[in-house]
Amino acid sequence: FQLQASGGGLVQPGGSLRLSCAPVGFTLADYAIGWFRRAPGKEREQVSCIASSSATRMRYADSVEGRFTISRDDAKNMVYLQMNDLRPEDSAVYHCGTDVLDCRGLHNAFGSWGPGTQVTVSS
Repeated sequence: FQLQASGGGLVQPGGSLRLSCAPVGFTLADYAIGWFRRAPGKEREQVSCIASSSATRMRYADSVEGRFTISRDDAKNMVYLQMNDLRPEDSAVYHCGTDVLDCRGLHNAFGSWGPGTQVTVSS
């Protein structure tokens, strides 16, 4: 199965975006969900995760701590990534995926994911 990320765009430094993650054909509540990003010339970086709905565990990469917030709305079957105080180095394609380690750390271990959404931070 796949997860569809959306909500990217072009924003000025210091601006905000909210990314959304929607599943295709399954229920998110049973899964831990993570966000990772890919930028040209850089390794894939997991920026955040949130445990399955039975837990409240959330984690953030040092590079986004205090600026990004992950949340889930199981009633709407959605996960979100609120991104504030965006910086040019946040520019990347952002993907959401199932975190196979139930968000017990940022290990870049994803089971399923899907097409990402482009975030560009530039003045």
